[in-house]
Amino acid sequence: MSVATFLAKAEALKAKGMMAMFSSDVSLLKAEVTSSAQAYRRQLKAEAANGKPSACPPERATINSEDLLAHMQGYPAAARPRIRVSDAVGDLFRKRFPCPAR
Repeated sequence: MSVATFLAKAEALKAKGMMAMFSSDVSLLKAEVTSSAQAYRRQLKAEAANGKPSACPPERATINSEDLLAHMQGYPAAARPRIRVSDAVGDLFRKRFPCPAR
């Protein structure tokens, strides 16, 4: 899913207010972020095995939805359709949890 699609769905849910809880898009967006974060963690393990992880998050690192949405909204609007949610999650992990300099 692209960042543009994700943000459009998130905005539509926000507009629904409390009724958003009954939308299937809630589960869709949660699943998209969860699978993206899991894939990035697997990538990090492979990178760490080679000695060069792209981020160094703590074992129980979490990112809240407000931070994620703000990060996605930080991409230029013209670029959002070309950026995948999985790439945005990876970018946020790298930004939030940089590895110490060696």
